[in-house]
Amino acid sequence: MTALTPEDAIRYSRQIMYPELGKLGQLKLKEAHVVVAGLGGLGSPASIYLACAGVGHITVIDHDRVELSNLNRQIVHWDEDIDVEKPLSAARKLIRLNPSITVTPVVAKITKDNARQLIQGVSVVIDAMDNFETRFIINEACVAERIPFIHAGIYGLLGQITTIIPGKTPCLSCIVPCVPTKRKPPPVFGVTPALMATLQVTEAIKLIAGFGNMLTGKLLCINAAKMEFDLVTISRRPDCEICGGIKT
Repeated sequence: MTALTPEDAIRYSRQIMYPELGKLGQLKLKEAHVVVAGLGGLGSPASIYLACAGVGHITVIDHDRVELSNLNRQIVHWDEDIDVEKPLSAARKLIRLNPSITVTPVVAKITKDNARQLIQGVSVVIDAMDNFETRFIINEACVAERIPFIHAGIYGLLGQITTIIPGKTPCLSCIVPCVPTKRKPPPVFGVTPALMATLQVTEAIKLIAGFGNMLTGKLLCINAAKMEFDLVTISRRPDCEICGGIKT
């Protein structure tokens, strides 16, 4: 049975002090397996803060290589990593940051053929993708596998986030019924995906440890240019082709 080590007790001492987490919640984090799907602007800070929080097993998935234009926001990658496959670049940093965890790098493009296999049996999936086509594939796989899926998206200084619990909340296809029209690469500041990613990890910690209120059935929309935060109630669509027939 997994137990907290003396080193764990020191490393995570400040968050263990939080009454609703405590040692039991920290142990749940240590026993958890989280998939970070995508290692760009969202996935980079998300993977870092999952590692810092003590999530025991993190699988990082991407098929791209690091480019110079990534470095204003993809903070897990550095100049020395240019042209390195992103999962390998990220895994090296995460293990250096927290040697007590397991990091599994997966160099692969997520497709309908492999999505369910890539996420099978994990605790949570973090949506860190940069396109809706792949987001929909992951959403469908998470619904089929009954795995919580924490979605976030950004554009410039705009961001949105929701937590999807299959069978209980709207899925991504309920919220966005069809793939948005493709556009050229969007503008992005490093701070926007960093903000949304830290919110995703906050949701993941609460979900795994079992405390707090979640963004379930809610879409948090952020306009950082105006510092406006809107919380929108969202509902399942009975005719949703992905989750409409799934009951709790």
